[in-house]
Amino acid sequence: MNHELIESLKTLKDVQVVAVSKKRTKEQIEEVAKAGLRVFGENRVQEFIDKYDPAYTWHIIGHLQTNKVKYIIGKVDLIESLDSLKLAKEIEKYAARQDLIQDVLVQIKISNDPMKTGLPYEEAEEFLKSLQAYPHIRVRGFMCVATHTDDMNLVAEEFENMHTLYKSMKTIYPTIDTLSMGMSHDYKIAIEHGANMVRIGTAIFE
Repeated sequence: MNHELIESLKTLKDVQVVAVSKKRTKEQIEEVAKAGLRVFGENRVQEFIDKYDPAYTWHIIGHLQTNKVKYIIGKVDLIESLDSLKLAKEIEKYAARQDLIQDVLVQIKISNDPMKTGLPYEEAEEFLKSLQAYPHIRVRGFMCVATHTDDMNLVAEEFENMHTLYKSMKTIYPTIDTLSMGMSHDYKIAIEHGANMVRIGTAIFE
């Protein structure tokens, strides 16, 4: 565990750090929590269920299958990877059953990488309008994953495009207050371009 980095991250102003705990043990998670980071992000639902501890705040940050939604509603604080109306319908159904409002981020695909998931950038505004039909879903903002490359100018450009979208939609939808972008290798650039939530795993745990 990188104690020096954790102490540095704790000094960030107005930036929420999500410690990405995929493939980490409960003991490792507890160690990071004791060091002061208590928001954790999981990619896979089964792994999240195995590690779930209500003492911490949990985010689902990986691609979420509709048949897994029922296992996480009421446990996960934020779903960062909403990218389709099909998924929204499932979230609405199970949130309504528990009479709760589920906070979500809409995942936007800003990279040309065919392996990356997310809603096309140009469809974001129409998608947000559609989500108004789901009273048990509260859109808090956007999440994205930049191109994995050594070209930091490209990464910065993608983050800036995302920040532009965030600012424009924030003026229309008052619940929007979160822009989640940046990981271990590019979170500093993300913060420079408006991120107020970063997802860091490798750099924290190793």
